[in-house]
Amino acid sequence: MRKGSAVSEPAYLQLDPDVEQAIAENLRCGRMHPRSFPDEQALRREDNPHDAATLARPAFSRDIDKIMNIPAYNRYAGKTQVFSLVENDDICRRGLHVQLVGRIARNIGRLLGLNCQLIEAIALGHDLGHTPFGHAGEKFLSKCLQSRTGRCFHHNVHSVRVMDRLYPRNISLQVLDGALCHNGEFAQQVLRQGDTETFQQLDNLVETCTLDEAAIKRLRPSTLEGCVVRLADMIAYLGKDRDDAIAMGVLASLDGFETDVIGRDNARIINNVTVDVVNHSFGQDDIRMSPQVFEDVKRAKRQNYERIYDCEGWRAGSGNAVGEMFEDMYDRLLTDLQTGDERSPVISHHAKQLAAKSRSITVKDYLAHTDPDQVVVDYMASMTDRYFMELYRYLFPNSEKHILARGYCADLPSIERNDQ
Repeated sequence: MRKGSAVSEPAYLQLDPDVEQAIAENLRCGRMHPRSFPDEQALRREDNPHDAATLARPAFSRDIDKIMNIPAYNRYAGKTQVFSLVENDDICRRGLHVQLVGRIARNIGRLLGLNCQLIEAIALGHDLGHTPFGHAGEKFLSKCLQSRTGRCFHHNVHSVRVMDRLYPRNISLQVLDGALCHNGEFAQQVLRQGDTETFQQLDNLVETCTLDEAAIKRLRPSTLEGCVVRLADMIAYLGKDRDDAIAMGVLASLDGFETDVIGRDNARIINNVTVDVVNHSFGQDDIRMSPQVFEDVKRAKRQNYERIYDCEGWRAGSGNAVGEMFEDMYDRLLTDLQTGDERSPVISHHAKQLAAKSRSITVKDYLAHTDPDQVVVDYMASMTDRYFMELYRYLFPNSEKHILARGYCADLPSIERNDQ
């Protein structure tokens, strides 16, 4: 559908009949993809008998349980997906986003014969390292870190740190690798497996990404399951963000969005990209889209930036103030660590609670063996939007900087009351 043409949505794509028949036969007889990652090959840092896979609790099923019981998982619900400066329970937060990613990825994985429990574990853990205020907060925090240390902050890299270092639950290499390499901001037509097979390789990649800002663009998931999650991450937000933009009044409708194949609305985008991926990936050793769908996906992403993300609150004037608040808070918490102020929330709210919940970290060891800048990053990245705002008011009670979120009743007319 070209701009200026009559509005007519592309049809819902269907599975190729030969592909559909082959998938049905595979499902009937339980045949898996040759590169489906087997549970028995899950690799962990520690060979704990407690983590041994069983029929009742396979390896990646254990990882799902581990991830959902990490304290950081609880905070998904309070973290921005796209719209930060608003109180609205009807728009997508990060907690719903990871579920949507998991749902889409598991559906693709089931049809391709992949390990759906590995897919779900990656999907649920992939954004645990996200900051408050979404990608804007990620940018602000990275700027604070870079100006002092030269290191970069990336939420996908920090997701690995959350699961592997801050709350070490002995999660498998395959899940950590999938989380590290999930970044759906970098669209590719063909996703080929990487070659990370050891924890040393994973650690090297993590270190490289903190030193080289462009390194995350070169990451490749080392399982087909990780490739599917990476693609599903993009599918999950393309149409959903449009739904939320309409609910928020950023868009009046979907008019003006151009598409040839995938459609404009969320349901059509999910169906059409999913079907296209399955049609072109079935029986292959990689995960791919057709050239036509890939071009349409890139256009959809570009239009979302032009019509949604660049019009969201940060671009409308609030971003500068929030960026300054990130800098103020970062500097204050870092100073507290350097002066050994044990009353500071970076110790009382962060280090002590981390030690209590991590199972293997003590406050003394954490503060003694972690760079102070990293401690501050660990703390600030863990915050929900509301926690960040409350802590800023606590640390700077006389500051004129503040975040004005649009309240639930902002669009209601004022009511004059004559109370007796």
